[in-house]
Amino acid sequence: MRKRRLTAGLLALGISASLIFHTPVFAAEETQDTETQTEASGEGGSSITTNAIPGWPQGPDITSTAAIVMEDSTNTILYAKNMDQPLYPASAVKIMTILLALENANPEDQVVMTATGVSGVTDGGANISAQLDETFSVEQCLYAIMLQSANDIALQVAEHIGGSVEAFVEKMNSRAQELGCTNTVFTNPTGLPDENQHITAHDMALIMKAAMSNETFRKIAATTSYTIPATNVSGGERVLTNNFTMINNASDAYYQGCLGGKEGYTEASGSTLVCAAERNGVTLISVVLQGASGQTDDEAITTLDYGFNNFQKLTLGDDDFSLLSGGTVMVPAGSGGDSLTTEDTEDNGQILRQYLFGGTPVGTAVLENVQKQDNTAVVNGEANMKAAQDFSASRTNMPYYLIGAAGIVIFLLLLFAMVKVVKS
Repeated sequence: MRKRRLTAGLLALGISASLIFHTPVFAAEETQDTETQTEASGEGGSSITTNAIPGWPQGPDITSTAAIVMEDSTNTILYAKNMDQPLYPASAVKIMTILLALENANPEDQVVMTATGVSGVTDGGANISAQLDETFSVEQCLYAIMLQSANDIALQVAEHIGGSVEAFVEKMNSRAQELGCTNTVFTNPTGLPDENQHITAHDMALIMKAAMSNETFRKIAATTSYTIPATNVSGGERVLTNNFTMINNASDAYYQGCLGGKEGYTEASGSTLVCAAERNGVTLISVVLQGASGQTDDEAITTLDYGFNNFQKLTLGDDDFSLLSGGTVMVPAGSGGDSLTTEDTEDNGQILRQYLFGGTPVGTAVLENVQKQDNTAVVNGEANMKAAQDFSASRTNMPYYLIGAAGIVIFLLLLFAMVKVVKS
């Protein structure tokens, strides 16, 4: 009985202490914690996340909601503002449309306009007034999409390649995942408003990188004017003019070294811009999303200048014979290899090395797995030694005894013969 009373007393004392020393959490504090987490993650904030990297050049502030500048060969992110925030892409979608067409059709293939494509003439977007049963080559279609942002042609190309627009959109989403996109959903090949269609600046940069690796895309993107001759339906030629200002040397927004790009606008997306530029052997990709009309090109120029003026490309490991590929990094100007750290992982007998500046990835390399080769040589040597030992153990010494005995007999016979010769 005394033990039960003692146990009950201790239990009551513990409950009382927990009530006395418990610290309540009020709703206001919970809200504040949530807001703090949101700011820290960059969602809804306007902070430039790359400015927080130790030793990183401070990037310019811009008014657009999201932006990124990425170096092409190393995927180094030089500038990032809300780069993972999902936003409406507008006509930037057509970069993926063109890329898929280049990967799945031949330039000389013939595309015949159906009701699917002709519907794009009246959908409220840009078009080239294509007509039912009118025939274009795939090459002509791609120039119409890139230079004129033609929705009618984009829809028809989608149906031509996918069998239906819906099937083509599935290919778009699948290709985006293959390229490493993590927060992109396509619902149409034109970029017309759809509340379910979104992309991030980072994902768009990955898609633009893939497109720029295609020589035909680069040629189309850099073209300022293209003429489609009279077709089986139209009575005259169509002269297409590229309205992308950054490659037009007569425009105030002309940017030296610009390789081409795509700009779009809807009320839902605001102004969007995607482009690539090259200077001194360095190619940068710039994406600006949800900006003000007439300002995204200026902000793309500002961020590109920041990238070209504040960073340099270095090649590491020239004397490292274990380097199989890579070894190029993009680092702040004036930095050297001694400012980097590395992280190595093994994959299929090779060492994958990632170079880091202030904890931020700036390049990669593939190294030969020398340690594994040494271990293999040791294992092979041990195996050969064991095989020799096993061979010796499986044999007896009897053959050697017989050979020795035969040799003695032969020697004695020769000696006996010599004695007889001497006596005779």
